[in-house]
Amino acid sequence: MSKLFPLQTLLDLSQLRMDEASRKLGELLASEQEANGRLTLLQQYRVEYRERFMAAASNGIDRNTLNNYQVFLQRLDEAVLQAQALVEQSKQHTARGQQEWLDKRGRLKAYDTLSTRHQVREQHIENRKEQKLLDEHAARKHGNTKASTMP
Repeated sequence: MSKLFPLQTLLDLSQLRMDEASRKLGELLASEQEANGRLTLLQQYRVEYRERFMAAASNGIDRNTLNNYQVFLQRLDEAVLQAQALVEQSKQHTARGQQEWLDKRGRLKAYDTLSTRHQVREQHIENRKEQKLLDEHAARKHGNTKASTMP
């Protein structure tokens, strides 16, 4: 019977950690997409609102309405800047998550390689033992055959 891989616990733990890093990376990617989506919507809304402002201004608007448009456009600009900052922050988190996932995957591959080598080595030892038993059995059988044919 072949020996168990001595680092099996580390291999299993490494697999769990990589699975967790994969899940976390998926969440980070989804969060980044969501932040990008919010930014895009804000940018589109700002363009549409500015177009409405330009259309209203071309038809003539009073000072109070002009001021309201300008204040709201400033708030939209601030919201766009905040959304851009969130997108950038999200990209940085995603990049760190990708690096963590790559690190975990590398460690898992290393343990997996060691496990494979262990299995190959154990199989080789098992095959040699089997061959030795077959050779001994054949030698005994051949030895018994000679003894019974001699006068």
